[in-house]
Amino acid sequence: MIGENLQYLRKMKNLTQEALAERIGVSRQTIVKWENGESTPDLAMAGCLSAELEVPLDELVNTPMAGVQGDLRGKHVFGLVTVGDKGQIVIPVRARRVFHIRPGDQLMVLGDENRGLALLDARFVVKMAEEMNHDEE
Repeated sequence: MIGENLQYLRKMKNLTQEALAERIGVSRQTIVKWENGESTPDLAMAGCLSAELEVPLDELVNTPMAGVQGDLRGKHVFGLVTVGDKGQIVIPVRARRVFHIRPGDQLMVLGDENRGLALLDARFVVKMAEEMNHDEE
């Protein structure tokens, strides 16, 4: 998957294999091997690729991007959570940091039986309702 993602992201950034190789200090042939799946970058090189392509490392490695449309900035995969006996989940630390979620914050849980669940900051929901109410007046 990393090879496909690497090729996809490199093309989205309009970079040639040679240009990307130069930026991270490897040969063009190394980029070719990574993209073709003949080899994979070590952790340090994967980190360099992640930074250069402006995508979190876990997404570069784990998230299929081929066929994804649009800009990937601001899109995240935070990993799996486990539902406890009473239905509680623990939001991953990185997700809490990115979205500034603090103890005591309220989240609205929305659901679509075909697409799954979504969590929204309750303040956002209230603000949207107020704006909709204001527009109706």
